[in-house]
Amino acid sequence: MPIAIVVHGGAGSIPDERAAVAQAGCREAAELGWRILEQGGSALDAVEAAVRALEDNPVYNAGTGATLTQDGRIELDAGIMEGRTLQVGAVAAVEGVKNPITLARRVLESPHVLLVGHGAQQFALEQGMPLCRTEDLLTDYQYRRWREERRKAVSQADEDDEEEPPFYRLEVATTMFASDEEEPPYYRLQVGATSIHLEEERHGTVGAVALDESGLLAAATSTGGIFQKYPGRVGDTPLVGCGFYADEHAAVSCTGQGEDFVRLLLARRAADFVALGASAGVAAQAAISVLSAKASGKGGLIIVDAAGQVGLAHNSPQMAYAYRSSGMDQPVCGV
Repeated sequence: MPIAIVVHGGAGSIPDERAAVAQAGCREAAELGWRILEQGGSALDAVEAAVRALEDNPVYNAGTGATLTQDGRIELDAGIMEGRTLQVGAVAAVEGVKNPITLARRVLESPHVLLVGHGAQQFALEQGMPLCRTEDLLTDYQYRRWREERRKAVSQADEDDEEEPPFYRLEVATTMFASDEEEPPYYRLQVGATSIHLEEERHGTVGAVALDESGLLAAATSTGGIFQKYPGRVGDTPLVGCGFYADEHAAVSCTGQGEDFVRLLLARRAADFVALGASAGVAAQAAISVLSAKASGKGGLIIVDAAGQVGLAHNSPQMAYAYRSSGMDQPVCGV
């Protein structure tokens, strides 16, 4: 039985000076997942390990290095699925979790499918997963971007002569990380009557798909979301069939402007193309053609089918990726 793995580091505009490091991270993640498959490990373990590696790499917008919300927080989304029994687990808008893909894996192994916000955080504690501080995930690059946007927002507010500019207040219970707290922490967002609109800047997700020697297909996706996203905003990443999907025919992971991927159920759509007889490569191109025809959003996806064929496509300027399958001596990488 062939084995294969494909990973991506997000779709968008990748500057020339970041192309090499983006490819290198994808290559490392693909090699990590490949070693698991080569040793007889499961596709589920391989995609989780690959995505964890990408989450730990500050180059990408997932886990460490994730973008900030408008009010300066890091809210993470992730989803993972295996195609034999259709077990799936996902988390959304979760804070204080270093590797949300591993938390999603724990959800997959539970009676739940999707946990969000404080509930996902509480579940992490119940599973013995330590919580981290926002500072542990925050990079200087993301902080400087957020500060610059806040500076622009304040300047615009001054120009508009607002009596009181929009402001945000965060209230957190002092026992935020205690497992026996009587009252969960709560958050309050206060915005002035004429809030400033900040143009959304899309940034990619990370993901992996794999086929193991038993024929199991699996997919995993993780993201910090779009830059300056509205607090609580959730895109396609943790939504099964939208940002990720796996069944007996194919495993798919998507990246791009999540709202359009949600509207089109793009991951499931790509898997259905394979079920109808298309190769992985043709299915990937067909799904992205639907995205281009039906929506204005940009993005891409990766796919592996039950025969070990891999495919990838994007309508964005670039998409960082790496893949390896049976018969290959080393991964193929690109942007």
